[in-house]
Amino acid sequence: MSEELFDLQVGYVTFRNPIALAPMAGITDSVFASKNAKNAGLAVIGGYNLDEETNAAAAKLVERGRQEFLSDAPLEFFETEVNAVDTGGAVGFNVRAVSLEPLLKAATIVKDAGGILELDAHCRQEEMVSIGVGEALMKDLPRLNEWIKKIKETGVVLSVKVRANVVDDIALARSIENAGADILHVDAMKEGAGADLRAILRIRDSTRLLLIGNNSIMDIMDARDMFSKGADMISVSRVVLEDDGFIDSLVEDVCAVQEQMGWYNSPKHVCRGEGDLRGLAFCCLPVKPCAVHNKAAQLGYSPKEFADIKMEFVKGTPLEFGDSTCFGSLAWCCKISKPCYLRDGVLDVLDLSASDYMRLKKDLATYILDNAKKPVNEQ
Repeated sequence: MSEELFDLQVGYVTFRNPIALAPMAGITDSVFASKNAKNAGLAVIGGYNLDEETNAAAAKLVERGRQEFLSDAPLEFFETEVNAVDTGGAVGFNVRAVSLEPLLKAATIVKDAGGILELDAHCRQEEMVSIGVGEALMKDLPRLNEWIKKIKETGVVLSVKVRANVVDDIALARSIENAGADILHVDAMKEGAGADLRAILRIRDSTRLLLIGNNSIMDIMDARDMFSKGADMISVSRVVLEDDGFIDSLVEDVCAVQEQMGWYNSPKHVCRGEGDLRGLAFCCLPVKPCAVHNKAAQLGYSPKEFADIKMEFVKGTPLEFGDSTCFGSLAWCCKISKPCYLRDGVLDVLDLSASDYMRLKKDLATYILDNAKKPVNEQ
């Protein structure tokens, strides 16, 4: 369960695994996280109200039965919480304020503690939205972008938590990335039950930010589904109140998948209509009209350029081999989860394990994205 199994790092923060505790106002404080997120790769606690206005709004929420963290000395209370939390993993602090100054002070406190500051652009309660915080920030991109840029000047690792299907998700994600944030934490909320996994996929194809997916993860299969749509990490909240061992079970599962498969959040195949841009690593040679042409074109590749960039990467690697496969190289072979005796025969000859094959495919996907003529956040 060590960070050596996963390659997850942002700035000065390393994540030992891709499972996170999500913030729950009035619930996830330093005591709760220290008790319930001992094995999590990340615990995001809060939301903390950093000024008089947000504390007053929170008091109104408490009056109507919601839970909130209240304080007459918000920054002092916040600093106490930062210093008190002890999970053994990375910690993020979800915060709200009506002006920039308290956020800058909080950012300095968090950076000195080696943590992550998470700006709450997510809360949809009218008491918060009416004073310009929470969800209101998603609808005021100039202010959100200015705040991100100023906060990043402190050097803190910055996450922004948002809600899907409120504004244009793609424009929002690209704007947040271009402003300089490090992490995008997305509540994939939709009307009705369940998470909007298509929103996660759309956002994955529009940003290179570390992406945390959240909403309706009630079991291991829910987590796997969100990973397969491109989430680098997933976060859980209410279910932990019912099952204090839930995070532990997710960590155990994702570690097993990573050990066996080598790429815990590998995408679906593009030809199935469910794969994000990373799925181009598994695509066939583009010799006939199919979904690969559209996906490659999103990155500015012609069919020939796409073929060339894949062969450029695999040269000198085990993926270069495979004369007996459909297109003469493992570069064009599919996910290890799809049965293929031609591919597997080559892997046996090369003595290349399934996990090593998938790690090479992950590196190939990164290479394709890194060399795109149209970077994903500029399309």
